[in-house]
Amino acid sequence: MKKFLTVLALTTALTAPGFAQAKDVTFTTTLTNYGGDGAYLAYYVTDATGAYVGSLWMAGPKSKWYDNLTDWYRATGGNTAEVNGITGASVGAGKTLKISFDLADALFDAGYELHIDASAEDMRNSPSEIVVPLTSEAAGKPVQGRTYIANFQYDM
Repeated sequence: MKKFLTVLALTTALTAPGFAQAKDVTFTTTLTNYGGDGAYLAYYVTDATGAYVGSLWMAGPKSKWYDNLTDWYRATGGNTAEVNGITGASVGAGKTLKISFDLADALFDAGYELHIDASAEDMRNSPSEIVVPLTSEAAGKPVQGRTYIANFQYDM
């Protein structure tokens, strides 16, 4: 039950008075022109100790490839029920994915980090390609990826 409440607070704007406050956050991820098929992306959060907290989003239609998102898969065992949203499309080379969430205020400036795993068919996996602290200070600042992600930023 505790894990369910943590994930619920993580991904949902809980507006009942005194229960939780949320921020509207937009993730913008632009991929490099890596010359391959569309990339699968998994967005998930870890706490200050590096322990998995919950998944926010996954881009990619076929669950048989989710094990290539290796850090996310290791944390979840590939359980897609962990993911708040799964899009039916991977993200093409050179394209931009823009998604918005209501994230609990308690996630910001409290040691939590956002991770993005990336993978493309017949190409190497890129676990934790992006790792960025969920802080007010990091908001609006682009972060460069290592393999598939040209840049990522979140705005509040």
